[in-house]
Amino acid sequence: MTEILTPRPAATVLTLRDAKNGYEILMLRRNLASEFVGGAYVFPGGGVDPEDASALAQERSVGMSDASCSKRLGVESGGLAYYVACFRELFEEGGLLVACDEAGTEIDLTNRPLVDRLNEQRVFVNDGSLAFVELLMREGLYLDLRNVAYLAHWVTPVGPPRRYDTRFFVALAPVGQIAGHDDHETVDSRWLRPRDALALHERGEFDLMLPTAQNLAAVAQFETAREVLDFANAQAEVPRIEPRIVAREGARVILLPGDDGYDDA
Repeated sequence: MTEILTPRPAATVLTLRDAKNGYEILMLRRNLASEFVGGAYVFPGGGVDPEDASALAQERSVGMSDASCSKRLGVESGGLAYYVACFRELFEEGGLLVACDEAGTEIDLTNRPLVDRLNEQRVFVNDGSLAFVELLMREGLYLDLRNVAYLAHWVTPVGPPRRYDTRFFVALAPVGQIAGHDDHETVDSRWLRPRDALALHERGEFDLMLPTAQNLAAVAQFETAREVLDFANAQAEVPRIEPRIVAREGARVILLPGDDGYDDA
């Protein structure tokens, strides 16, 4: 009997910015050599690390507490770690830091020395020689959770060699910061309207995982970043979605809750 893997807690973030013809979302292309969904376009994200759940991470976060985060995610405790993880991954993979000072003032991006230091220290965070929370302490910064909202909850189906229990968030991009892939885990970065990303995917020009496509479709009807944030905040309950893989006529078929045969899969 094949062992059923326990999904690893993970977090990912749809980073939003307003543009001339509608808001855009930051998307990164996974390295083609990656063992997990190589070549696919994804939102910045990854596994929740112990550091994300540390007392120091809580001290360096403003706008929400662990109690309020946990209540929103429907867990007893440790909810803040998911929020920290998505912002850490956004900085590591996308180069954007959603942060403020102790007074709640957003990062001053006209401060070129600060921006240069963050870019330099991103390299050390990515190679593991500098902890993300230590970077925040060094620069006197705090993660700003005031403009982030919980959007969706997806669990990798039984079968793949890696499984994740992933919380999807939406967040406003820091004004004036320039995003950029890390040229290691990610090899391309684009700001795209959801409908444009989905159209490219339909034409076979843009590889998307099912949860990525489904979440793009869920927010494609909105015109501004703030509307997406309001939509996510207005959800009374976020359902847990775990696809199931079945064989039909010699082919693998992915079923979602509500599909015919899902309960029997």
